[in-house]
Amino acid sequence: MPDRVADDSARTDERCLDVAELAHVEILSPRPEESVRFFEQMLGMQLVEQSGQSAYLRTYEDWYHSSLIITESPVSGMGHVSMRTRSAPALERRVAAIEASGFGRGWVDDSVGHGRAYRFDSPDGHRFELFWEVDYYTAPPDQRTELLNRPQRRPAHGMPVRRLDHVNLLAAEPEPTHDFFVEELGFLSVERMIDEQDATFAEFFTVNSMPHNIGMFRDPTGARGRLHHICFFYGVPQHLYDLVELLNDAGHEVERAPGKHGVAQGMFLYVFEPGGNRVELWGDVGFLVLDPDWKTIIWRLGEGVGGVWIGAPTPDGFIKRGTPPVEGDGTPASPRG
Repeated sequence: MPDRVADDSARTDERCLDVAELAHVEILSPRPEESVRFFEQMLGMQLVEQSGQSAYLRTYEDWYHSSLIITESPVSGMGHVSMRTRSAPALERRVAAIEASGFGRGWVDDSVGHGRAYRFDSPDGHRFELFWEVDYYTAPPDQRTELLNRPQRRPAHGMPVRRLDHVNLLAAEPEPTHDFFVEELGFLSVERMIDEQDATFAEFFTVNSMPHNIGMFRDPTGARGRLHHICFFYGVPQHLYDLVELLNDAGHEVERAPGKHGVAQGMFLYVFEPGGNRVELWGDVGFLVLDPDWKTIIWRLGEGVGGVWIGAPTPDGFIKRGTPPVEGDGTPASPRG
């Protein structure tokens, strides 16, 4: 069974709440047109803008300009993760903390869909940005809905995802990234998986009530700054079974059929988009982090049901394979899609 313990090294009397939410994720694709078609045709996302080598897509329940950016690149991987702060002063406070840590890269003033953003790296080399000012999406007349609490109507093609849920990283050294997320950004460590030496194997962080906005696995290849997956939310388990039929018929590489994790209690489905990046789909909410004095839950590898609660065991190579691919991580020479 998992342990529920206080992580005194990662907690203070008052958590910093300056970062509010995950806003969008940029992925890199050597097959950008096919990647865009995948997210449009399979996941029902909407292409809202193209600028330079990048395409901007959105889910129908995200309120901002875009949820996903797909940028042409010689190799797959993650471009950056973007998060919105709770206010303009909150942005300035986090920038000061990041600059003091030595991981800052500076301001970007030409972003599509939001105002100036501050770019920085995680200790493992993942690129992030924070912003406050944002462009809210305004649906054209043929996409408007009478539901005033939704920015647009549900798309009538594919199996439309509702919103961006989380991103999962691969890190050569999880501990420095843990310290940075908690101390500089104010994330809460919700759950952690440890190995027989009590070293971190995986960890899951949130800045709001979701079970995690960002997850992290220790990269067994030793590579730095890689992406494990991005995740979109359905909230209805049946949609996973409907989607997997669409994916199979279209010839996409489904890695894991629908099942349920113990961690976060999320119903999952994993597929690789044509550019080579792994995409997870969530079929239910999981649990919510509402306790203001939440204690990090500790899972031990080989004990309990952290990886799989319902479904087939975790396949060999699931943790090792990420993007960009590295030698020996199990990436096929010619991925399907």
